[in-house]
Amino acid sequence: MNYFDNLSEFLKRYFKILAGGEEIPEFIKEYVNTPEMLKQNEIGVLNGTIYSKMYDQMWYSSLDHSIGVALIVWNFTHDKKQTLSALFHDIATPTFKHAIDFMNGDYEKQESTEELTTKIIRDSKEIMALLNRDGIKLEEVDDYHIYPIADNDTPQLAADRLEYTLSNAFGVHLKVWNLDEIEEIYSKIEVLKNEDGIDELGFTDLKLAEKFVHSMNLLSKEYREEKTIFSMQLYADIMKIMSENGLVTVSDLYKSSEKEMIERIENCQIGKVAENYKIWKNSEDGAVKASDEYPGDGKYVVTIGKVKVRYINPLVKIGNETKRIKDVSEFAEKEIEDVFAFKPKRYAYMDFSF
Repeated sequence: MNYFDNLSEFLKRYFKILAGGEEIPEFIKEYVNTPEMLKQNEIGVLNGTIYSKMYDQMWYSSLDHSIGVALIVWNFTHDKKQTLSALFHDIATPTFKHAIDFMNGDYEKQESTEELTTKIIRDSKEIMALLNRDGIKLEEVDDYHIYPIADNDTPQLAADRLEYTLSNAFGVHLKVWNLDEIEEIYSKIEVLKNEDGIDELGFTDLKLAEKFVHSMNLLSKEYREEKTIFSMQLYADIMKIMSENGLVTVSDLYKSSEKEMIERIENCQIGKVAENYKIWKNSEDGAVKASDEYPGDGKYVVTIGKVKVRYINPLVKIGNETKRIKDVSEFAEKEIEDVFAFKPKRYAYMDFSF
């Protein structure tokens, strides 16, 4: 299978924007078309929420996202090692993505699945053959955290955070921008030095940086709304029930496509797993209720505790000075404050039970 043979015109243009108007380098295509990377094309970035009628979302695979991140890194560094580390950063993503972090109890960092990255790359004959051909060591590409353009700490801007904000805003989560707007925003980003003297992606246009921060605020709330947290925990609990009954193994989560795993859920004969999943899948928006008061027994209730807050306070270059946008824009400061002012209700629930 060649991933690029089936690429939509929309994604072709989007990837070309991220590549700075150039074609996707052949070496990236070679690494993409390996079994371990192609597996990521069967996993969506939406943690399984896309399969319910309560969401209006666009399919976007973990592989689509990884290619986008790699192209951003390539555009700003033209460094193969950094680019490949970005391409591989989600290679260990399991079925239903961060919903499995919830299963592992990792609500806040959502990084519990990353530890398998090295093993998956090392065990891939195809990827290791390409790395050996290119004279690249495993330890130079198995941890994208070591490259600040690829990844850095919140609230800084790096390729990973930039890509999922751009793609989520063109329709994956919300329809906020079109590709023309994305191209305009992207054209005003360059590598700047942050307050610690480290390379970081930042803006050279204040108005476009403010536009970016506004959309980031909308998305941040979307990531933490009650129905999303509810849905991710539902998957986690279903996987836990099936695992405890020998119907799913941890290994299965890294080998199965989402479609294959959903088929297992819908055919599950344990308790009310299949029945409750069907209710959730066919429910319209508004079916998940939320309250700060415990809704009572007889319902499936998710208690919402501390959940990862995704936000960005990017650098912006004004004249010869580089500052955090929050320090130079009252508009951006209010947008970022609004991110933290948003608090989901304590409980999210639906009228079914296990």
